[in-house]
Amino acid sequence: MPGAPEALGERLRAAREARGLSLSDVADQIRIRSVYLAAIEEESWNAIGAPVYIRGFIRTYARFVGLDPEEAVAAFNRIQPASGSPQALAAREAAREEAGRRGSVLIWIAATVAVLLIAFVVYNELTMRRPQVAASLASPPASAIPASAIPAPAAATPTPAPAGPAGGANSIALVLTAPSWLRVTVDGSVSMEGTFPAGTSKTFRGKSALVRIGNAGGVEVYVDGKDVGKLGKSGDVVEHAFTL
Repeated sequence: MPGAPEALGERLRAAREARGLSLSDVADQIRIRSVYLAAIEEESWNAIGAPVYIRGFIRTYARFVGLDPEEAVAAFNRIQPASGSPQALAAREAAREEAGRRGSVLIWIAATVAVLLIAFVVYNELTMRRPQVAASLASPPASAIPASAIPAPAAATPTPAPAGPAGGANSIALVLTAPSWLRVTVDGSVSMEGTFPAGTSKTFRGKSALVRIGNAGGVEVYVDGKDVGKLGKSGDVVEHAFTL
């Protein structure tokens, strides 16, 4: 149609190529896999996942190539089907069916592991009991051993409780228990932005911090070394300001 606005994916691709960058170059800089960047340029949204992750990827990608990130996200929102449309309902139904299939597989795996674990415990119990019976037959009864010859039991050494990330005063630490998109702004400067895997742990120091999380249920927050818990449930997009 004449005069139709350029598609979002085409705009991002044109901006990238105008800077002489390949998908691999961009992926190395913003830590988003090139397969996801290619899917954004082709507008193959189903290849990426939930809209909350797509919006985070688009915002980071647009900012890197010099486009308005919020306008790019708004363009994505305009091309998404409404929540009550047949396309959205069909997508949700397909997602529920897929979740049901995955749940069945996980239940089967858990049951198999439980059976194997029980069999292992029983086998170990029987195996350990045989030498104990043989030793009891070969050893004299306890009444025949002088009390002075019996060593006193060693005192149990207490196990120290695990500690959170070392931070101290004027610090904020983030520990990812699940993959999540993050943007951390410390004292007005963006210190961390992108999608990070589970196990990532970062500590920042300053006077104030603004944290935006794409999967609040997968990020633990520690302020001045103290655990303040998670800022929301899995899949929640949360933004919170902290005074350090």
